[in-house]
Amino acid sequence: MGYDLIVVGGGVGGSALSAVMAQAGAKVLLLEAAEVYQDKVRGEWIAPWGVTEVKRLGLYDLLVSAGGHHIETHISYDENRDPEVARSTPAPLGVFAPGVPGPLCLGHPQHCQTLFDEAVRRGVDARRGVQVISVTAGASPTVTFRHDGEESTATARLLVGADGRTSMVRESLGIPLHQDAPHHMFAGLLVDGAPDWDAKVQAIGVEGDFSFLAFPQGSGRVRLYGSYALDQRRRFAGPDGPAAFLEAFRMECSPDNVHLAGARPIGPLLSYFNNDAWTDQPFAPGAVLVGDAGGWNDPIIGLGLSITYRDVRIVTDILKADADWAGRISRPTPRSAPSACAA
Repeated sequence: MGYDLIVVGGGVGGSALSAVMAQAGAKVLLLEAAEVYQDKVRGEWIAPWGVTEVKRLGLYDLLVSAGGHHIETHISYDENRDPEVARSTPAPLGVFAPGVPGPLCLGHPQHCQTLFDEAVRRGVDARRGVQVISVTAGASPTVTFRHDGEESTATARLLVGADGRTSMVRESLGIPLHQDAPHHMFAGLLVDGAPDWDAKVQAIGVEGDFSFLAFPQGSGRVRLYGSYALDQRRRFAGPDGPAAFLEAFRMECSPDNVHLAGARPIGPLLSYFNNDAWTDQPFAPGAVLVGDAGGWNDPIIGLGLSITYRDVRIVTDILKADADWAGRISRPTPRSAPSACAA
């Protein structure tokens, strides 16, 4: 089987890149391990500059039609600040990118499925439930994989690793991943039934030993995050964890949090370390990494999706502009964030 591109990983980055390149006429094979996309408790907030990248890729209307929801105002709460003062000084979020009213939020499973379906609609040979057995790069990249009980080997002009933080492609290519030391814990939970939380307002706040972030997705649904000390890593573990997590949102500094604390969990509560990770050279002869496969920004900064879309835009711009894919991909580009190809 011969292709122009083999993309390993059908999440946001892999599916977006596949869809864009198929639209440009490339023959693309997209391989995704999951049969059903799961809530990974991250990857749902696109910064205004990231929305600009989505627009440049021609995917903005698609995401909005799938339920993409713009947030327009930010409020910061603090235990040393009167909540009425905080409410009276909101920060507008439509000032950072022309024509973008603010960050764009979309649930991760829906986000991935929408892009995967669009890739299929544009003619990508997209497969789910795939076990990738081995990959090789070089002058003639190959991927050996098992799908529906059958083992196959495909070749391509270029291999794209979009298979996330534990990237098998990155490891197979021998590209080192560097990480700084974790500095705090971060937990997330998706809730529904919070219609009284302003759907256009995101908030961040701190009281005592817990800080929170709230990002509405529209229709009473809000993604909640909480940050706490490393030595409390099991603070929200066990069957009572979600209830304890929501109770932590009841804060005097942010009275509106009562609407969040009383909401209904509709996804898993997952906790993880926060830290930065990066690769010095997110490419090899015949291969390139995009998104988290090439490194990730500390999630507290919230730029993971935006960096992924910038990676996709840069790589697809290169591929569409020059027939010498391998030569162009292998030239280092300046980077301003720990990503695969961020400019």
